[in-house]
Amino acid sequence: MTTPDHITLNGYKHVLYEGETYSATESIERSRAFHKWLDKRRSVREFSDQDVPKEIIDNLILSASTAPSGAHKQPWTFCAVSNPTLKSEIRKAAEAEEKESYEHRMSERWKKDLEPLGTDMHKPFLEIAPWLIIAFKKAYEFDENGNKYNNYYVNESIGIACGMLISAIHNAGLVTLTHTPSPMNFLTKILDRPSNERAFLLLPAGYPKNPAYVPDIHRKRLDEIAVFYE
Repeated sequence: MTTPDHITLNGYKHVLYEGETYSATESIERSRAFHKWLDKRRSVREFSDQDVPKEIIDNLILSASTAPSGAHKQPWTFCAVSNPTLKSEIRKAAEAEEKESYEHRMSERWKKDLEPLGTDMHKPFLEIAPWLIIAFKKAYEFDENGNKYNNYYVNESIGIACGMLISAIHNAGLVTLTHTPSPMNFLTKILDRPSNERAFLLLPAGYPKNPAYVPDIHRKRLDEIAVFYE
């Protein structure tokens, strides 16, 4: 019996899934190798100003957009900025918010927890990195008649997409870090985004400075992060 290439469900076409599967032995090896590769990923704050072709950024954003989303609404916009003037504006506004956070918003414990990472209110990477990718979440949409309707699981959806974007950046041999100056309303204004978009995460993307240094920190062991019910 021939397997059909599509079926109809609730009046909608569903096409045949053609993903790859592997033997248990090969899956174990592939999962081990993937973890070993991904474990090399680090948040890097020292960037080279070496040019990164736009085609790479295109592919990174397309990779992020393969993420699952609530009801497949894909509630995101990724703004990629290489314009030096805009990057300078973003840095100035971000550092103003960071200064307020470090001096007034953050608790002493929070600042103490950040000490091993070497962070402060100064964010030169916002101008040095050749690209800034700002992920905006779309809390709601408008139909063709201008009527407003909500999207579903927006934070979860864009969070997954950003995780895939970070992995894609690592896969391309580039580095990034998650930057979340709070509040981030200034990004909506500087980039002239519509009212239904909210800045979610800013990711500088580029090659690491040579040399670049990262904190000597370690990830939790499996037994510290997982509970198995067998």
